[in-house]
Amino acid sequence: MKCKLQVAAVALVVFFSFSADLLAQTTAAEEMTLGVQAYKQSRFGEAIQHFEKCVALAPENTNAHLYLATAYAQQFIPGADSPENNRMAERAIDQYQHVLDGKPVPSARINSTKGIAYLYLQMNQLDDSKKYYLMALDLDPDDPENYYSISALDWAICYRPRQEERAKLGMQPDDSLPVANRKVCAAMKEKNSANVQEGIDDLKKALKIRPDYLDAMAYMNLMYRERADIQCDDPAALSADLKTADEWLERIMATKKAITEKNKPTTEPSATPQ
Repeated sequence: MKCKLQVAAVALVVFFSFSADLLAQTTAAEEMTLGVQAYKQSRFGEAIQHFEKCVALAPENTNAHLYLATAYAQQFIPGADSPENNRMAERAIDQYQHVLDGKPVPSARINSTKGIAYLYLQMNQLDDSKKYYLMALDLDPDDPENYYSISALDWAICYRPRQEERAKLGMQPDDSLPVANRKVCAAMKEKNSANVQEGIDDLKKALKIRPDYLDAMAYMNLMYRERADIQCDDPAALSADLKTADEWLERIMATKKAITEKNKPTTEPSATPQ
Protein backbone atom coordinates (compact mmCIF):
# COMPACT_ATOMS: atom_id res chain seq x y z
CA MET A 1 0.00 0.00 0.00
CA LYS A 2 2.81 2.36 0.96
CA CYS A 3 4.54 1.71 -2.36
CA LYS A 4 1.33 2.45 -4.26
CA LEU A 5 0.91 5.72 -2.38
CA GLN A 6 4.48 6.73 -3.26
CA VAL A 7 3.88 5.93 -6.92
CA ALA A 8 0.66 7.93 -6.87
CA ALA A 9 2.42 10.87 -5.23
CA VAL A 10 5.18 10.83 -7.86
CA ALA A 11 2.56 10.66 -10.60
CA LEU A 12 0.77 13.69 -9.15
CA VAL A 13 4.05 15.63 -8.97
CA VAL A 14 4.81 14.77 -12.61
CA PHE A 15 1.23 15.64 -13.63
CA PHE A 16 1.25 19.02 -11.92
CA SER A 17 4.77 19.78 -13.18
CA PHE A 18 3.69 18.94 -16.72
CA SER A 19 0.52 20.98 -16.31
CA ALA A 20 2.51 23.96 -15.01
CA ASP A 21 4.92 23.73 -17.94
CA LEU A 22 2.05 23.50 -20.38
CA LEU A 23 0.30 26.45 -18.74
CA ALA A 24 3.50 28.52 -18.87
CA GLN A 25 3.97 27.70 -22.55
CA THR A 26 0.38 28.62 -23.31
CA THR A 27 0.67 31.86 -21.35
CA ALA A 28 3.95 32.74 -23.08
CA ALA A 29 2.31 32.18 -26.47
CA GLU A 30 -0.63 34.33 -25.43
CA GLU A 31 1.67 37.11 -24.21
CA MET A 32 3.58 36.94 -27.49
CA THR A 33 0.38 37.28 -29.50
CA LEU A 34 -0.85 40.20 -27.38
CA GLY A 35 2.56 41.85 -27.63
CA VAL A 36 2.68 41.59 -31.41
CA GLN A 37 -0.84 42.98 -31.69
CA ALA A 38 0.05 45.96 -29.48
CA TYR A 39 3.33 46.50 -31.35
CA LYS A 40 1.63 46.56 -34.76
CA GLN A 41 -0.77 49.19 -33.41
CA SER A 42 2.19 51.28 -32.15
CA ARG A 43 1.20 50.75 -28.51
CA PHE A 44 4.83 50.15 -27.59
CA GLY A 45 4.51 50.54 -23.82
CA GLU A 46 1.82 47.88 -23.73
CA ALA A 47 3.80 45.69 -26.13
CA ILE A 48 6.83 45.88 -23.83
CA GLN A 49 4.79 44.59 -20.89
CA HIS A 50 3.61 41.56 -22.88
CA PHE A 51 7.03 40.78 -24.33
CA GLU A 52 8.67 41.07 -20.90
CA LYS A 53 6.21 38.50 -19.55
CA CYS A 54 6.82 36.29 -22.57
CA VAL A 55 10.61 36.21 -22.22
CA ALA A 56 10.24 35.58 -18.47
CA LEU A 57 8.07 32.55 -19.20
CA ALA A 58 9.97 31.39 -22.28
CA PRO A 59 13.58 32.69 -22.17
CA GLU A 60 14.46 30.63 -25.25
CA ASN A 61 11.97 32.51 -27.45
CA THR A 62 14.30 34.45 -29.75
CA ASN A 63 11.47 36.28 -31.51
CA ALA A 64 10.16 37.58 -28.20
CA HIS A 65 13.60 38.97 -27.33
CA LEU A 66 13.83 40.59 -30.76
CA TYR A 67 10.39 42.13 -30.45
CA LEU A 68 11.16 43.34 -26.93
CA ALA A 69 14.41 44.91 -28.11
CA THR A 70 12.65 46.65 -30.98
CA ALA A 71 9.84 47.87 -28.73
CA TYR A 72 12.40 49.34 -26.31
CA ALA A 73 14.16 50.98 -29.27
CA GLN A 74 10.87 52.51 -30.42
CA GLN A 75 10.53 54.17 -27.01
CA PHE A 76 14.05 55.61 -27.20
CA ILE A 77 14.19 59.25 -28.34
CA PRO A 78 17.42 60.10 -30.22
CA GLY A 79 19.06 63.23 -28.90
CA ALA A 80 17.14 63.30 -25.61
CA ASP A 81 19.98 62.88 -23.13
CA SER A 82 18.23 61.75 -19.96
CA PRO A 83 18.91 58.74 -17.71
CA GLU A 84 15.47 57.27 -18.38
CA ASN A 85 15.79 57.64 -22.13
CA ASN A 86 19.30 56.17 -22.17
CA ARG A 87 18.11 53.23 -20.06
CA MET A 88 15.55 52.47 -22.74
CA ALA A 89 18.32 52.21 -25.34
CA GLU A 90 20.44 50.12 -22.97
CA ARG A 91 17.56 47.71 -22.41
CA ALA A 92 17.14 47.35 -26.15
CA ILE A 93 20.86 46.66 -26.54
CA ASP A 94 20.73 44.06 -23.76
CA GLN A 95 17.91 42.21 -25.52
CA TYR A 96 19.68 42.30 -28.88
CA GLN A 97 22.86 41.06 -27.19
CA HIS A 98 20.87 38.25 -25.57
CA VAL A 99 19.89 37.12 -29.07
CA LEU A 100 23.50 37.31 -30.27
CA ASP A 101 24.72 35.29 -27.28
CA GLY A 102 22.45 32.42 -28.28
CA LYS A 103 22.29 30.54 -31.57
CA PRO A 104 19.92 32.67 -33.65
CA VAL A 105 19.12 32.17 -37.31
CA PRO A 106 21.22 34.39 -39.63
CA SER A 107 18.48 37.00 -40.11
CA ALA A 108 18.02 37.40 -36.35
CA ARG A 109 21.79 37.74 -35.88
CA ILE A 110 22.00 40.41 -38.59
CA ASN A 111 19.00 42.34 -37.28
CA SER A 112 20.33 42.27 -33.71
CA THR A 113 23.79 43.43 -34.78
CA LYS A 114 22.40 46.30 -36.85
CA GLY A 115 19.99 47.18 -34.05
CA ILE A 116 22.84 47.58 -31.57
CA ALA A 117 24.91 49.55 -34.09
CA TYR A 118 22.04 51.95 -34.76
CA LEU A 119 21.35 52.54 -31.07
CA TYR A 120 25.00 53.24 -30.30
CA LEU A 121 25.00 55.68 -33.22
CA GLN A 122 21.99 57.52 -31.81
CA MET A 123 23.66 57.58 -28.38
CA ASN A 124 26.71 59.22 -29.99
CA GLN A 125 28.95 56.26 -29.14
CA LEU A 126 30.54 56.21 -32.58
CA ASP A 127 33.32 53.69 -31.98
CA ASP A 128 30.89 51.13 -30.55
CA SER A 129 28.48 51.77 -33.40
CA LYS A 130 31.19 51.20 -35.99
CA LYS A 131 32.24 47.98 -34.25
CA TYR A 132 28.76 46.51 -34.68
CA TYR A 133 28.29 47.80 -38.22
CA LEU A 134 31.55 46.05 -39.11
CA MET A 135 30.11 42.88 -37.57
CA ALA A 136 26.96 43.36 -39.67
CA LEU A 137 29.13 43.77 -42.76
CA ASP A 138 30.90 40.48 -42.03
CA LEU A 139 27.50 38.80 -41.71
CA ASP A 140 26.04 40.35 -44.86
CA PRO A 141 28.68 41.76 -47.26
CA ASP A 142 26.08 42.22 -50.01
CA ASP A 143 24.07 44.82 -48.09
CA PRO A 144 25.01 48.31 -49.36
CA GLU A 145 23.60 49.91 -46.21
CA ASN A 146 26.36 48.35 -44.13
CA TYR A 147 29.05 49.98 -46.29
CA TYR A 148 27.15 53.26 -46.22
CA SER A 149 26.73 53.20 -42.43
CA ILE A 150 30.43 52.56 -41.84
CA SER A 151 31.42 55.37 -44.20
CA ALA A 152 28.97 57.77 -42.52
CA LEU A 153 30.59 56.93 -39.18
CA ASP A 154 34.04 57.42 -40.69
CA TRP A 155 32.98 60.88 -41.82
CA ALA A 156 31.58 61.81 -38.38
CA ILE A 157 34.72 60.54 -36.64
CA CYS A 158 36.87 62.71 -38.94
CA TYR A 159 34.65 65.78 -39.18
CA ARG A 160 34.25 66.59 -35.49
CA PRO A 161 37.91 66.88 -34.45
CA ARG A 162 38.79 68.72 -37.66
CA GLN A 163 36.00 71.25 -37.09
CA GLU A 164 37.17 71.71 -33.51
CA GLU A 165 40.65 72.56 -34.73
CA ARG A 166 39.26 74.93 -37.37
CA ALA A 167 37.20 76.69 -34.67
CA LYS A 168 40.30 77.14 -32.49
CA LEU A 169 41.99 78.85 -35.44
CA GLY A 170 38.97 81.11 -35.99
CA MET A 171 38.51 79.83 -39.55
CA GLN A 172 35.51 80.53 -41.77
CA PRO A 173 33.63 77.65 -43.49
CA ASP A 174 35.28 78.34 -46.86
CA ASP A 175 38.80 78.75 -45.46
CA SER A 176 41.35 76.07 -46.31
CA LEU A 177 43.05 74.30 -43.40
CA PRO A 178 46.31 73.69 -45.36
CA VAL A 179 46.54 77.42 -46.00
CA ALA A 180 45.56 78.47 -42.47
CA ASN A 181 47.90 76.21 -40.50
CA ARG A 182 49.98 73.47 -42.07
CA LYS A 183 51.03 72.06 -38.70
CA VAL A 184 47.43 71.51 -37.61
CA CYS A 185 46.66 70.18 -41.08
CA ALA A 186 49.45 67.61 -40.77
CA ALA A 187 48.10 66.47 -37.39
CA MET A 188 44.58 66.11 -38.81
CA LYS A 189 45.94 64.23 -41.82
CA GLU A 190 47.69 61.72 -39.59
CA LYS A 191 44.57 61.33 -37.46
CA ASN A 192 41.95 61.14 -40.22
CA SER A 193 43.53 59.77 -43.41
CA ALA A 194 42.78 56.10 -42.75
CA ASN A 195 39.12 56.73 -41.94
CA VAL A 196 38.68 59.06 -44.90
CA GLN A 197 40.06 56.48 -47.31
CA GLU A 198 38.05 53.67 -45.71
CA GLY A 199 34.92 55.81 -46.08
CA ILE A 200 35.56 56.50 -49.76
CA ASP A 201 36.31 52.84 -50.47
CA ASP A 202 33.17 51.65 -48.67
CA LEU A 203 30.99 54.18 -50.48
CA LYS A 204 32.31 52.90 -53.79
CA LYS A 205 31.32 49.37 -52.74
CA ALA A 206 27.86 50.55 -51.71
CA LEU A 207 27.35 52.30 -55.06
CA LYS A 208 28.58 49.27 -56.96
CA ILE A 209 25.77 47.27 -55.36
CA ARG A 210 23.19 50.08 -55.58
CA PRO A 211 24.18 52.57 -58.31
CA ASP A 212 21.35 55.02 -57.53
CA TYR A 213 22.08 55.18 -53.78
CA LEU A 214 21.60 58.92 -53.26
CA ASP A 215 22.68 58.97 -49.61
CA ALA A 216 25.94 57.26 -50.54
CA MET A 217 26.52 59.86 -53.26
CA ALA A 218 25.94 62.66 -50.75
CA TYR A 219 28.58 61.19 -48.45
CA MET A 220 30.96 60.83 -51.39
CA ASN A 221 30.72 64.59 -51.74
CA LEU A 222 31.38 65.06 -48.03
CA MET A 223 34.25 62.59 -47.93
CA TYR A 224 36.12 64.21 -50.82
CA ARG A 225 35.74 67.59 -49.11
CA GLU A 226 37.06 65.99 -45.95
CA ARG A 227 40.05 64.68 -47.85
CA ALA A 228 40.64 68.02 -49.58
CA ASP A 229 41.05 69.75 -46.22
CA ILE A 230 43.93 67.46 -45.23
CA GLN A 231 45.86 67.72 -48.52
CA CYS A 232 48.46 69.70 -46.61
CA ASP A 233 51.35 69.72 -49.08
CA ASP A 234 49.61 69.09 -52.40
CA PRO A 235 47.53 72.00 -53.78
CA ALA A 236 46.82 70.04 -56.96
CA ALA A 237 45.37 67.12 -54.97
CA LEU A 238 43.31 69.56 -52.92
CA SER A 239 41.83 71.09 -56.08
CA ALA A 240 41.21 67.64 -57.57
CA ASP A 241 39.33 66.49 -54.46
CA LEU A 242 37.12 69.60 -54.46
CA LYS A 243 36.42 69.08 -58.15
CA THR A 244 35.46 65.45 -57.50
CA ALA A 245 33.20 66.55 -54.64
CA ASP A 246 31.39 68.95 -56.98
CA GLU A 247 31.04 66.20 -59.57
CA TRP A 248 29.25 64.05 -56.99
CA LEU A 249 26.78 66.89 -56.40
CA GLU A 250 26.12 66.98 -60.12
CA ARG A 251 25.70 63.21 -60.17
CA ILE A 252 23.15 63.45 -57.34
CA MET A 253 21.08 65.95 -59.33
CA ALA A 254 21.28 63.80 -62.47
CA THR A 255 20.29 60.65 -60.56
CA LYS A 256 17.35 62.40 -58.88
CA LYS A 257 16.16 63.57 -62.31
CA ALA A 258 16.50 60.07 -63.75
CA ILE A 259 14.55 58.57 -60.85
CA THR A 260 11.79 61.18 -61.27
CA GLU A 261 11.56 60.49 -64.99
CA LYS A 262 11.46 56.76 -64.39
CA ASN A 263 8.63 57.08 -61.86
CA LYS A 264 6.65 59.63 -63.85
CA PRO A 265 3.20 58.23 -64.70
CA THR A 266 2.67 57.62 -68.39
CA THR A 267 0.18 59.76 -70.31
CA GLU A 268 -0.11 57.34 -73.20
CA PRO A 269 -3.55 55.74 -73.67
CA SER A 270 -3.76 52.04 -72.97
CA ALA A 271 -3.96 49.76 -75.97
CA THR A 272 -7.48 49.03 -77.18
CA PRO A 273 -8.23 45.32 -77.42
CA GLN A 274 -8.84 44.13 -80.99
